[in-house]
Amino acid sequence: MLLISNGHGEDLITLRIIEALRNQRPQLTLKVLPLVGTGGSFKAAIEKGWVQQVGPSAPLPSGGFSNQSLRGLLADLFAGLPLLTWQQWRCLRKHRSEVGAVLAVGDLLPLLMAWGSGRPFGFVGTPKSDYTWCSGPGRDLSDRYHALKGSEWDPWEWLLMRNERCRLVVTRDRLTARGLRKHGVRAEAPGNPMMDGLSNATAPASLTRCRRILLLCGSRMPEAERNFSRLLLGLAPLPSDRPIAVLVALGSTAGLQSLGSELKRQGFQSSPPPSDALQAGACWLKGHVLVLLGPGQFDLWAPWAEVGVATAGTATEQLVGLGIPALSLPGKGPQFTQGFAKRQSRLLGGAVRSCQSSHELNTRLNQLLEDSSLRLQMGRRGRERMGPAGGSEAIAKRVLIQLPLGRGY
Repeated sequence: MLLISNGHGEDLITLRIIEALRNQRPQLTLKVLPLVGTGGSFKAAIEKGWVQQVGPSAPLPSGGFSNQSLRGLLADLFAGLPLLTWQQWRCLRKHRSEVGAVLAVGDLLPLLMAWGSGRPFGFVGTPKSDYTWCSGPGRDLSDRYHALKGSEWDPWEWLLMRNERCRLVVTRDRLTARGLRKHGVRAEAPGNPMMDGLSNATAPASLTRCRRILLLCGSRMPEAERNFSRLLLGLAPLPSDRPIAVLVALGSTAGLQSLGSELKRQGFQSSPPPSDALQAGACWLKGHVLVLLGPGQFDLWAPWAEVGVATAGTATEQLVGLGIPALSLPGKGPQFTQGFAKRQSRLLGGAVRSCQSSHELNTRLNQLLEDSSLRLQMGRRGRERMGPAGGSEAIAKRVLIQLPLGRGY
C-alpha cells in the first residue's frame, strides 16, 4: 500500500497509522510519499525497514501552508512547487502498479493524487472539521459559505470521495462525518489518531515544585524563531512565589542555536539542567524562570504541563486533547495567522484561547495559573473535542477490511 501525506502534522498521523498497520499485518509492504517537506517524521520507521519512502521531496518556504496567504503561495511557486508536484505525480503513476491500494492523509492535494493513481483508495481527512464554522461566534463570509454547504469540505472534494474507487473516508470527528454523509459520502469517524502515542506520565520530582508551562513555537523555521521570541516576551512578568519551568518542545535540533541566542538577548544564562531525567537539549536560567529546550520531547513533556502557550497546529491540538488548556498568539505567518488561530480555537471549543498581544497573553496566563477551575473547564473541552486515544488502530482495521490489499501487498 502507498500512503500519501501533505504536511508535518499529516506525516505524524500517517506514521501512527503505519505503526498500527504493522501491528495488525506485519507482512504488509508499505510505501510513503510525503508531498510537503522531506518526510523527516518517517526517518526512524524507514531505518527499521517498516516503510519505504518514494518520490522527490523538498522543503517549501510556506511549510505547506501556501493556502493561508498569497505571500506563502507565491513563495512556494517561486521555490519550484509546480515542478515538485509534477515530479511527485509522475512518481505516483510509476509506482501505482506496485501497490494494491492508496491511502491519502490530509486534504485536497493527497485526495486528488490518490484518485489520480487509478487504484482503489482511502482517505483520512485530517485538517477540516465542521466545528470550525458551527461552534462559537462567527458570521464572516467563510462561515456563511460552509453553513450554506452544510460541510467544511467542498463540492469537488465530495465528488472525489464519492468516486467508486474510494472505499474508505475517515474524518476527525462525528459531526464532520455526519455533514459529509448528507452529501452522499460514506464517511465515518472511528477515532482521532492524533491522540495516539502520547505519554501520560506525571512530572518528575525535579519539577514538582515548579509552575510548568509548555511552550510550542511550531516546527517551521524561521517562523518558529519569530514566534518563540514573542511568546517568551509574553511570559514576563510571572508570579515569583514559585519557580517557573518553561518547557520548549521542539520538532528537531534545527533551532537550538538561534533560540539560545534569543534567550541570551532577553537576559537568560546557560545552565546545567536540574536533572538528566528531563532529557533537555539545553537549559537557560533567569531569576526564578527556568527554560528547557527539548528537541523531540513533546510526547514526554506535554503531560507534565499545567498550561500551554502556543503558535503551533497539531501539537496544540494534542496538548489540549490531554486536558491541558492553552493560549495562542497569532503572528505574521505563513502558518499561525489570525485566521488560523481563530479556526483552531473554535475547532477545540475554546480549549485554546487566542490572544491579540503579548500583554494579553501574560494577563490570561496569570489568570489560568491562579484559577484551577478554569484550567479544568478548558481542559475538559479539549478532551471532548479531540477524543480518546486508539484512533490509529481503529483506522488500520478499516483499511485492512475495506481496501484491496491482497495479492501479496
